[in-house]
Amino acid sequence: MSLILNIDTASENAHVSLAEDGMVLHALNNESQKEHASFLQTAIEQLTKLAGIHLKDIDAVAVTAGPGSYTGLRVGFASAKGLCYALKKPFITIGTLEVLAASALQLFSTDSEKILYCPMMDARRMEVFTAIYKHDLTINLSPCAMILDELSFEKELLKNKIVFFGSGSAKWKLICPDSYRDANATFETVSILPQSMSRLSNSLFLEKKFTELAYSEPLYLKEFQTVIKN
Repeated sequence: MSLILNIDTASENAHVSLAEDGMVLHALNNESQKEHASFLQTAIEQLTKLAGIHLKDIDAVAVTAGPGSYTGLRVGFASAKGLCYALKKPFITIGTLEVLAASALQLFSTDSEKILYCPMMDARRMEVFTAIYKHDLTINLSPCAMILDELSFEKELLKNKIVFFGSGSAKWKLICPDSYRDANATFETVSILPQSMSRLSNSLFLEKKFTELAYSEPLYLKEFQTVIKN
């Protein structure tokens, strides 16, 4: 049996959930990205009250590891690591793109090996964080930062149907050649689902695939840049 606190603050919409054996008991979400930090601690306190438990009763804390918003990732990681250190609980990290792909599979599940799943997160301008997964969540294209052009995914789309989704997919939809959209490229609206993250974190817990607390860092995929105005 596992009771896991799941934290996702990597994207525009944040959520925190308590799940038992991979099934969500309670979940709270926040749609204002600038308020993720203030939302998180209050939400965790509310969840424990709703579930009638103390934080010491949880078995692990899981967090989306990135890519995603620089500030959001730092907020989620700092809170999750702090809880794990204070409570002496295992620390579980899950790639944001993998959780997004799992959410798409929950909504549009298929066993077809010819259908691939491509989550995309907006990384500003024509750049996205992306990856490609098969129906069993094995990796076809490893998570990366990609600057989109009309030739993006050409090799993959020649042989496979690909479902594109996430906050960055609108950019690709605008420039995706009509020949691909008429044949192998489809676009869907998907955001991270608490149930999908809970299932993944429970599987990692059962397999004892924990992350080293002291040396873990978010997966940024590219350097954080600041603009200095004179």
